[in-house]
Amino acid sequence: MKIKSSYYLIITAAIILLDIALITLFAPTEVIMGHVQKILYIHVPNAWVGFLFFFFVFVASIMYLITKNIRWDYFGQSAGEIGVITTTIMVISGAIWAKPVWGVWWTWDPKLTTSLIMWLMYIGYLMLRAYASNIRQGATYASVLGIISFINVPIVYMASVWWRTVHPEMIIGPLKESDAGLTASMGFILIYSTFAFTILGIFLLVRRFQLRVLEELIN
Repeated sequence: MKIKSSYYLIITAAIILLDIALITLFAPTEVIMGHVQKILYIHVPNAWVGFLFFFFVFVASIMYLITKNIRWDYFGQSAGEIGVITTTIMVISGAIWAKPVWGVWWTWDPKLTTSLIMWLMYIGYLMLRAYASNIRQGATYASVLGIISFINVPIVYMASVWWRTVHPEMIIGPLKESDAGLTASMGFILIYSTFAFTILGIFLLVRRFQLRVLEELIN
């Protein structure tokens, strides 16, 4: 098991290192925005991973309420923790990009506002367990909130379509509106970066879930 875990760790690290090299050394510098445009390769993949892992929370929450198998709650909690981390990175990287481009760190744009609400809801999902009288009650309450919170995820994704916002149009996904002037190499690096962060997220999810199960056995 240790050999297998080390193997996956090395593969994941190699994928991420290649991604860093592509972003810093090979990604072209955008003519208008300059180097700040490269934040795109961090911002978009972390947004995608956050959406994906909040979907995992949604599925795990439903499965826990149906089966009452506590392992589903552990899985949902693990996915929620990683989703909150990647969403935090999404919000921070977006603010870093916005300052030189928009002139402000934050604006109450529909896309940004719904993203902040989503982030707060999943923080609440993680915190809810601390106020429950026992683990089963906490898992039930958290599962209900995990299902309700997911309603906001497609709203965040569609915000730039439903409302005319200052946020750039969607450039990835089945409903993307444009390529935002990305060259072929930029598009490739964005796709690879999304793949790399997804692999990293899955690796962390497996390790966090395993750790949560070990915590159960110890207690």
